[in-house]
Amino acid sequence: MEQPTRIEKAPGHWVLARLGKKVLRPGGVELTGRMLDRLDIGPDDDVVEFAPGLGATARLTLQRRPRSYVAIERDEAAAESVRRCLNGTSQRCVVGAAQATGLPDACASVVYGEAMLTMQTPGVKSHVVAEAARLLRDGGRYGIHEIVLAPETIDPDLAERVRRELTDAIHHAVLPLTEAGWRELLESCGLRVAHTMQAPMHLLEPRRLIRDEGVRGAARFAWNALRDGAARRRVLAMRRVFRRYQAHLEAVAIIASKPRQSA
Repeated sequence: MEQPTRIEKAPGHWVLARLGKKVLRPGGVELTGRMLDRLDIGPDDDVVEFAPGLGATARLTLQRRPRSYVAIERDEAAAESVRRCLNGTSQRCVVGAAQATGLPDACASVVYGEAMLTMQTPGVKSHVVAEAARLLRDGGRYGIHEIVLAPETIDPDLAERVRRELTDAIHHAVLPLTEAGWRELLESCGLRVAHTMQAPMHLLEPRRLIRDEGVRGAARFAWNALRDGAARRRVLAMRRVFRRYQAHLEAVAIIASKPRQSA
């Protein structure tokens, strides 16, 4: 990833990656696995992944042996990391934007993206989902894995405070929606929601760290944080906000499909 000069100002996901965290999804590897199971990727599928990051989910997807796999990653260094896990002529990672991939219409049976729509403005959210719908063939599946605000009846002022404090802690816009808001976003682009799954947003809790990174990976992350005071302060600031609003932050995975057009 592109490296900011001061860790105090760097986006939170960059700080975590620098410390050795490989799984940067709000619901962890467990919710990612549930999303992939529902997407039911197999040898007849042509898959497009938006914003693969360090390639953790790409590796899980490739284990399912899809017919083809294309990743769209805006950062060249991250794209190079993903390319290292590709091992077939029908697999590639290209540098580009999820809202304008340049791929042909109806080229995919499965599209998914994780931990990226939450970080976008409402307009960009809509453009990304519309692009996913354009890429999908009729009957294709689209999966997202994002942060969700809870409960559905959350006070708008509280929701805005949560978004503001997350943004301040992470140093990047963080704009989660309620589950109804995510569903409305997908449906506004012509998709039909089929499945919704939720998990606690425990990204920086010890048990989740061990589950996602393994004992050695979690220990390495903790050791690196202990040695880097500026990074440790950033991690603790993020965790404080996550804990302060734990009753209002969850992870959600939603599977939607593109309706088949009648003849």
